Amino acid sequence: MNLRETIIRALEEDIGSGDVTSEGLLTGGESGSARAYAKSDLVMAGIDVFGRVFRTMDKTLQVEPLVNDGNHVKAGDDIARVSGSLKNILAAERVALNFLQRMCGIATMTNRFVKAVEGTEVRILDTRKTAPGLRFLDKYAVRVGGGMNHRFGLDRGVLIKDNHIAAAGGIREAVGRIRKCAPPAFTIEVEVRTFVEVEEALDCNVDIIMLDNMTRSEQMEAVRRIGGKALVEASGNVTLDTVADIAATGVDFISVGSLTHSVIAADISMVIEKES
Repeated sequence: MNLRETIIRALEEDIGSGDVTSEGLLTGGESGSARAYAKSDLVMAGIDVFGRVFRTMDKTLQVEPLVNDGNHVKAGDDIARVSGSLKNILAAERVALNFLQRMCGIATMTNRFVKAVEGTEVRILDTRKTAPGLRFLDKYAVRVGGGMNHRFGLDRGVLIKDNHIAAAGGIREAVGRIRKCAPPAFTIEVEVRTFVEVEEALDCNVDIIMLDNMTRSEQMEAVRRIGGKALVEASGNVTLDTVADIAATGVDFISVGSLTHSVIAADISMVIEKES
């Protein structure tokens, strides 16, 4: 993905034919500075994207980041300062904050899930349930928060889900067809919902078995039956309240769609400090 093109599209969407408010209030010759600060505790992600938005809007704008991606930021802490044309700062402000708030929200929530399973070998995974056009930023933010990326797109790995199984006529048929065409380096993952499907996936010697919406006792029994013959991923309705219990069943991965499909944006504001 091209970050510059993504930023340009976002600016064009927001500004349209012109920022009528700023253009009506300012002549364009006013200069000054603004600061962005956290209004809630967060994990920083996207500080470079934040700066790139302002520099794309106006290459003469000066952006001074005060934190790095991965830093834990407290409410009230300054994040960055921007100086230069006030009209252009105001025009780019919302887009810059939109990117930053979303990315920090993803990183912060991911970090909470990662901390909830500390002391285990379980890895927290994202999914493809991302904002269209922003997947590369969403998945980057997951990594910053300590999570691990599942496949980026449909071309990056094999995941045979329930609808694939139904379309192919069963797990054996689906895996057999995939093995005839998928690159040898690709892992093969199969989604299962019953113990019968677990046994069928094991018989096919797949690499990863995804336990979809199983109860804790079912997950534990499935892990016992798999017995290390494949890696195990748990998926479906995972929350901060349940993730530790899921990790205790012995799975290797837990995928959490809400990291990116139900983002709670971090609370970040920007204020003009001075003008001249």
